[in-house]
Amino acid sequence: MPTETSDPASVLQSAFGFTSFRPGQREVVEHLLAGRSAAAVFPTGGGKSLCYQLPALMLPGVTLVVSPLIALMKDQIDVLRSRGIAASQLDSTQTFDEHRAVMDKVRSGQLKLLYVAPERFNNERFREAIRTVRISLFAVDEAHCISEWGHSFRPDYLKLARFARFCGAERLFALTATATPRVLEDMCRLFQIDPDCVVRTGFHRPNLRLLTTPVSPLDRDGLLLSRMQEREPGPTIVYVTLQRTAEEVAALLAQRGLPARAYHAGMATDERTAVQNWFLQSNRNIVVATIAFGMGIDKADIRYVYHYNLPKSLENYSQEVGRAGRDGQPSTCEMFACEVDRSTLENFVYGDTPSLGAMRSLFDEVLLRGESFDVSHYELSQKHDIRLLVVHTLLTYLELKGFLEGGTPYYSSYRFQPRETSSEILARFDESRRKFLAGLFRQAKKAKTWFSVDVDQATRVLRTDRQRIVRALDYLAGRGLIELRSAGVRHRYRRLKRPTDVDALARLLHQRMLEHERREIERIEKVLSLVRHEGCQADLLSRHFGESLESPCGHCSGCRGDRPQETVPAYEPPEFDDSLWNAATALRREHAGVLSDDVGFSRFLCGVSSPALVRAKLTRHTMFGCLASTPFQTVLKRAKQPA
Repeated sequence: MPTETSDPASVLQSAFGFTSFRPGQREVVEHLLAGRSAAAVFPTGGGKSLCYQLPALMLPGVTLVVSPLIALMKDQIDVLRSRGIAASQLDSTQTFDEHRAVMDKVRSGQLKLLYVAPERFNNERFREAIRTVRISLFAVDEAHCISEWGHSFRPDYLKLARFARFCGAERLFALTATATPRVLEDMCRLFQIDPDCVVRTGFHRPNLRLLTTPVSPLDRDGLLLSRMQEREPGPTIVYVTLQRTAEEVAALLAQRGLPARAYHAGMATDERTAVQNWFLQSNRNIVVATIAFGMGIDKADIRYVYHYNLPKSLENYSQEVGRAGRDGQPSTCEMFACEVDRSTLENFVYGDTPSLGAMRSLFDEVLLRGESFDVSHYELSQKHDIRLLVVHTLLTYLELKGFLEGGTPYYSSYRFQPRETSSEILARFDESRRKFLAGLFRQAKKAKTWFSVDVDQATRVLRTDRQRIVRALDYLAGRGLIELRSAGVRHRYRRLKRPTDVDALARLLHQRMLEHERREIERIEKVLSLVRHEGCQADLLSRHFGESLESPCGHCSGCRGDRPQETVPAYEPPEFDDSLWNAATALRREHAGVLSDDVGFSRFLCGVSSPALVRAKLTRHTMFGCLASTPFQTVLKRAKQPA
């Protein structure tokens, strides 16, 4: 294992097998080894991870890595372990014993890198345990998520800077592939990084040919097929917006004899894993995917990336095309620019913004409770008709404003399926443990083959604590004696103070949500601006991220001069059909409790789901999404008119 006095270049070769640093890596490593916090903005595939992995071997204590994706953590840890580097992760899939084994290694100094998700810091036991450990480096992956000006803001990231200080981290490292100047400024301010310690490498990758092709909805399938048939086969990703589109396009390509499969978040985990492995092992396979695919995919020879639908932002676009050609060989990235996609993307944005009344009722419920309480985010989402992620965001805002303090979430119920009879299981234990487990089994209610346990009730009946019950179930699962599933996550909070005016607080945070909505709509327009741009599109994309090319790239659609006069086909939404609108209005009266609100009614017509619509089973109605191709604001304007 390298020592603190080792030369970075020798560690690079001995531990990682590289003879030289990539651009920017040495500068970042030197900042961190000198005790300074730093930030790295490298393109996708630019080698950001090595910037913290190498110092981790040269610094005392532990390097704590915050990463949003469990799959990405596991991939990196597998590679590190294959090189003899002690690394592990803590995640929600681990049993109590597995969690304890990892923390034992952390405390004893056996572990050099510990990967966790941002949500891990909501766990009180973890926060207290990590305070006793020397954290030499606190590395934050996808650090742009901390900025509300960024394209993928995550509320848990706002608390990371505070947690880094809480656990006494000696230096902090923020890394990302997509940060505009405004987002980078936010990162440096919130993570307290000196701008002189920011390292940016060239955003532009000359081996990527960026093409934008205006197309009508009717011609898109034929264009995609012709492109794949006329170009040399190679590993290909086709990005789409909707899960059903992924299924439909993959089926179309497969029918034409192309090796294509769908990939999206609606598939089971084992199905997604099988598709990913199938793609990684081939030099010609095609994956038609939502944005759920691509993060952490370690495949250097992807030759083509197609955007069947418009990407939601230039940041998403740059990440997705950045997965092509990591081997440095020429690769083609083509976007099919269809104006009708704008409405679909905008409707998703509008669906995330709760009404002022919904926010007020949510704040009334959580801020007028006792000093200590627990809630289900899911139940709050259903009750107040606010999307689950938005509920989480709003409660995080209340934490950051000093009204609430979050505690450790817990599961309210567990289900298990025995692999042996209860008698066989109990026979494995001594009298004391056998008596406790027998009492626990008596608290389990049987369905067909699964037993359910209400942990709170079992705690009262058995006169024990939650931890002992959960530990016992984890132990049985870890030994293969039962298959265990948990459900009903509840979040603990402590109220620190009450607002003097809940109405004013709701209005303030509602304006914050509206501002976020406005920025998201602007991002969609910037994608269309790229398509319409008559000059070098690679240069325009680079300038969006604060850089510019010394000369035009020479091979994008703008430089090639092969773009038609009308860069984006004009799209006129259909006029409202009176018979359709009358039917919708009648349905609105029938379901007045759900559709009386203008925004909720407009969401229903535009095909934007919400908790209330799902609960009322209106997302299954034949009229759900009947105006999906009509801009949301147009539908909302009509909905507000007197009947």
